[in-house]
Parts: sequence; structure tokens; C-alpha cells
Amino acid sequence: MASGAAPWWGSGDNERVLRVVAFTVRAGLLVLTGAVAFTSGWPGPAGLAAQIVALAISVLLLAWWVPADRRAPLRIRYAPLLPYGLAAMIIACGIASATRAGAVFNLLGSLAAFSAGSDGGPAAGYAVTGLGIAATEATGIAVGTGAEAMIKYPLVLVIGLAIGCGLRASRVQAEQSAVLLAQAGRLREEQAQVAALDERARIAREIHDVLAHSLGALGLQIQVARAILAERHDEEKTDEILGQAQRMADDGLTETRRAIQALRGQTLPLPEGLAELGVDHELRHGMAVDVTISGEPRTLPADAQVAIIRAAAEALVNAAKHAPGQPVGMTLDYRSGSVALTVRNHLGDGAAAGRGTRFATANGRYGLAGMRERLLLLDGTLAAGPDGSDWAVTATVPR
Repeated sequence: MASGAAPWWGSGDNERVLRVVAFTVRAGLLVLTGAVAFTSGWPGPAGLAAQIVALAISVLLLAWWVPADRRAPLRIRYAPLLPYGLAAMIIACGIASATRAGAVFNLLGSLAAFSAGSDGGPAAGYAVTGLGIAATEATGIAVGTGAEAMIKYPLVLVIGLAIGCGLRASRVQAEQSAVLLAQAGRLREEQAQVAALDERARIAREIHDVLAHSLGALGLQIQVARAILAERHDEEKTDEILGQAQRMADDGLTETRRAIQALRGQTLPLPEGLAELGVDHELRHGMAVDVTISGEPRTLPADAQVAIIRAAAEALVNAAKHAPGQPVGMTLDYRSGSVALTVRNHLGDGAAAGRGTRFATANGRYGLAGMRERLLLLDGTLAAGPDGSDWAVTATVPR
């Protein structure tokens, strides 16, 4: 007669309105059934008794369930009893519908089948409707109801059940959709949180790579300059060290600007960025830098592009330190599944022995070890070591 564990009609104002509408429809059917049944022809003592019992059970079920349906605790407590009440109602209505002038009770039976299908589920709906059909057919055979009524009355019950089951399926689908939407919303929130954490980690890494190393090396150089000036009074050496500190400050400022551009998505295309890096290196160290592009250029993610640029900058600094005056060649190779940058410079006498194969930090800068860690985060690789008479550094990132 009403909903089971939870009302199907929604919540809030809509729930109250639709609950009133549902109650009104059910009460209207009861009044209509009673009015038609008791103003029609005399059904006989047995038929009258069957009709009175059917109407009484329907009224009692409605009066019992409606107050419970308005309060969730009572609705949950009494929901398991609802199919039994509907079974009693549909059996009584099935018997009454087969009596003389009792066809109108078939509407109440159909309402019971509808409620069983929509509120109790398919199993309860089939069981209740089956009992109603059995009661209708058995009574019809006993009192000699016509064949048309024997077919029509069960069909009305089946139609009520089908509508109720369809309503329940729609309600379940709507509830599942609401759950999926809620899960999708939580997933979007979690993805946004993960993206924010990733962005914070990237910013922290940029700050660490640019400022921590540059400022640390700059502070060390200033301390050395102060010590030399205080203990030796060697102004020439102090000026040389301060010059190095100035160059470090300039390098740190340049790298900071590049990091900010990368965070804003304003990085130059990789070939142009490498060419600019080569020009700056030539002006600063007087070493010729040749940049070669191989393959079809394509856009890389910002993280991958910054990692390649940083690896190139570190390799150039190491070349200036360990092989001053030697030309440097940079080759950017766009491969089918990856992009590789190779920085190669000729080693002077004894330079190879001095450099070894370790990932050293040059002049307090980031170091190839830091660049290797950055590339590993992108599933890339970094290789550095002697190659014949040359020293080669190769950074690779996946496509």
C-alpha cells in the first residue's frame, strides 16, 4: 500500500506532497470500491461477507501503514510485515471480486499487487500476485464466474504487478545513479587533491633545485672570500672568489626565471631553449657550443622539457669546469618512443681521470645526481661517462 524500506517518491517537500497524493489515491480507491460494491445488486450473504472482509482488510492495512510510513524507524521496523498484509488483502479482494457485483474489488487487488512489486521486490510481488490469482480463480470456479472474468481479473493483477516492478526498477536505477554520481564526485575531489599535491611537490622540487643549491653555494663562496680577506688580506684572490659568487648569483637568477616560466607553462620549445642555453654558455665561458636537432620535433610535457634543459645546463657547467676551452656538441634526438639529449665534449689531458664516472656536482650546482633523480620521476634515464676521447652525458625521457 505504501513504500517499504524507503519511500520511492524522493525527499523534502516533494516527498510530503507525493505521500499525500499516494494516500489520497489509495483512500479514493477504497471509497470508490465501497460505494460501487454496496450500491450495486445484492451479492448474497456469502458475497456480502466476502466484500465486507476485503474492504475491512484494505482499510485496516492503509490505516496501519500510513502512520508508519511517515516515520523512518517505524517504516524500517514494519516493512517486513507489509507483504503479509498485502497477501491478506489480495486474497480477500480476489475472493470478493469473484462474487456478484464484486468486480470493483479487482482494482484493490491490483493495487495490492502494485504495492507488493514496488515496495517488496519481485519475489514478494510474484508471491502476493500468485496468491491473488489463485484466490480469484478458485472462487470463480466455485461460484461459476464467467470465463471472461476468469481471464480478465488475473490479467488486471498481473498488470498491477508489472507496473509496480517497473517502478521499483526505476527507483533502484535512480539510487544506483545517485551513488555513482556521489562516487564520481568523491573521485574528482581526490583527483584534484592528488593533482594539487603533485603540483606542490613540483614547485618544492623547483625551489629546491634552483634556490637551495644556488644560495648554498653562494653563501659558501662569500664565507671563503671573507676568510681570505680577513686572514690573508689577499684582495686579488678575494676579488676572484667574489667574481665566481657573482656568476653563481647570475646563474641562480637565470635558473629561477626559467623555473618560474616552467611553472607558468611559458617555457620555450626545447630546440630554442637549448640554443639559448648554448649561446649563454659561449658568452660566459668562451666555449663553442654546437646544437644539432635530429628527428621530427614535437611538444613535450613541461616536466620532461625542464628536466632536459636542467641536464643540459649541468653538463655544460661540468664541461666548463673539467675541460675548459673545449668545444661542446649538443644533439637532441626525437626518437619514435623517446627523446634523448646527448652533450659531448672533448677531454683534455688528464681530464678523464679527474672526472671518473661519478655523478658529481659542479660549482655547487644541482649535480648530475639530482638530474638523474628528476629524470627517474619521469621514467627517464641519465648516463654519464667517457666515450673514447670524449665525455658524454645522455638524458632520455619517454615520449
